[in-house]
Amino acid sequence: MVPKGPFWGVYQQLKAGEITRREFIARATALGVGLPVTLFVLNTVKIDPAAAQEELSTSIRPEIGTENQTRGEGGELRILQHQAASIAFAHKGTGTKDLLAASLVAEPLISFAPDGTMIPTLAAEVPTIENGGLSEDLLTATINLKEGVLWSDGEPFTADDVVFTWQWVLDPANASTSRAVWEPVTSVEALSPTQVKYTFAVPSIVWYAPVAGAGFGTIIPKHAWEGQDAEAVTNAFLTNPIGTGPYVVESFKENDQVIYVANENYREPNKPYFATVNLKGGGDADSAAIAVLQTGDWDFAWNLQVGQDILDQYEESGGQGRVYGTPPTNTERVMFNFADPNVEVDGERASLEVPNPRLSDKAVREALALAIDRETVAEQFYMGAPGEPPGLNWVTGLAGLESPNTSWEFNIDKANQILDEAGWALDGDVRSKDGVELKLTFYTSTNPVRQKTQAVIKNGWEQIGVKVQLGQVDASVFFASAPGNDQTYFKNYRDVQMYTNNPQSPLPVAYMLDAYAGEDNYNVSQKFNQWSGANNQRYINPEYDALYDELIATTDPERAAELFIGMNDIVINEFVMVQIVSRAGEKYGISNRLLNDNVAASDWEPLYWNVANWRTVPE
Repeated sequence: MVPKGPFWGVYQQLKAGEITRREFIARATALGVGLPVTLFVLNTVKIDPAAAQEELSTSIRPEIGTENQTRGEGGELRILQHQAASIAFAHKGTGTKDLLAASLVAEPLISFAPDGTMIPTLAAEVPTIENGGLSEDLLTATINLKEGVLWSDGEPFTADDVVFTWQWVLDPANASTSRAVWEPVTSVEALSPTQVKYTFAVPSIVWYAPVAGAGFGTIIPKHAWEGQDAEAVTNAFLTNPIGTGPYVVESFKENDQVIYVANENYREPNKPYFATVNLKGGGDADSAAIAVLQTGDWDFAWNLQVGQDILDQYEESGGQGRVYGTPPTNTERVMFNFADPNVEVDGERASLEVPNPRLSDKAVREALALAIDRETVAEQFYMGAPGEPPGLNWVTGLAGLESPNTSWEFNIDKANQILDEAGWALDGDVRSKDGVELKLTFYTSTNPVRQKTQAVIKNGWEQIGVKVQLGQVDASVFFASAPGNDQTYFKNYRDVQMYTNNPQSPLPVAYMLDAYAGEDNYNVSQKFNQWSGANNQRYINPEYDALYDELIATTDPERAAELFIGMNDIVINEFVMVQIVSRAGEKYGISNRLLNDNVAASDWEPLYWNVANWRTVPE
């Protein structure tokens, strides 16, 4: 039986109409439950009419100063994205850099506002039980679509496109990176040209996962594939997608530069403000910061993974822009490969048939975790606590979902003792066991902060008898989405990798897929699925999978929180990955001429999600 805690009692009072929505939020917050969780409860739970009398203000898409503007009058918007885009098709993208490129063109039915509330994008309204969009058993969601929306090629957007998207994503032949998120959807039915009905396999508080957010929920046009060679259209979409968003791709240079022009069929005639967008890749985070903060040559710089003291210096000396960040919900983490990347089976390295002879041993993973000086990394290379503290939990920065059960320490002596007891004997400078040397390949993307972090970690690991081979791959290649590229992080042909990942919704169910194998290991990155599975560590744990399967089938918000904590605890206590630093969800540089309010940086969406409303500071 599931224990009923304080939040459950408040939840029952809300359902019974004994407290108002505002009272529910106040009490939930006092219990440490995050605002996003409480807002989702309000959107999914049928409430007695007495409680519905006091309406909660609804988040809107920030659009300050756009009322009297003219489309394109802002000229060129210049964005430096040092991890250059390799594709611009979200359902085939494996890295944030490609989701960013796609988000100027493609749109979901529903988006997440910065505070975690859901707001309509292609939908006319967010479905709830109160407005009749959600069934009381949470098995169906009926969504009304905005009327008069056109694709960028002038064809009308209809419910048939939503149906087609579902079919395309779930077709294994397409190797969509969104497939696992859409698996709970058993059918999508067009009730009319402007109304669509989703049916789910089980009722769930996270029913919205395949519907909301630009990461997994974007809609694609049926007519583009109809009567055409499907593979050829998909390949064309990688760099020249058709969307309903504010921009269309004019030119695409893979791993270099994307030029966008305003979508003349965009539904809001006075938007976008900028006629073109120059999304330039290459260089590094440091040079991007200089170009925005010091010289003012560029308008915007994404992902400033640069030492905080250096950013402060650029701001003060240049005076051309400022650095902004969101709360620390991301984690810079070390990830262990549970398959052996040095052995090839039927043309596939890191095959599930060959376990990693070193990292399959929990004692080795625990010792490696103990030998990482997280505090030095956080304090010297990042902001340090509280903005970017040493990492602890995988699910971090989300009140009510963060585990109280975990801890970390930096202890070289203890790490050596664990390896001694596990039979990894020290012979000279390197340990070995049963003829296997304790040597590891450790890769990350090119970035001065990451290279400094690698050096700190290598120093600790060498003190416990581990031979470490460091490697760096250009970020545009490391995070590329092309399955033919053997250097990508999602193929993971190394023992250890380090990079950052982030949740893409306030109840981050898709985030937890990184450790989920699924039926027949379909979500594990492998040759058969073109390495599209989110689980690139090849970690397989039936206990973890059972918790995930329960999560996507629960309607109890308190139980959902327990499941998030349970999955986090497995990953942390089994040393599947080691959280080095809890990083700001977004850290970006913006020119003084741009209006930051309309950027609306969100931990749940690609940073350019609101680019239709970006503009200069109104005079």
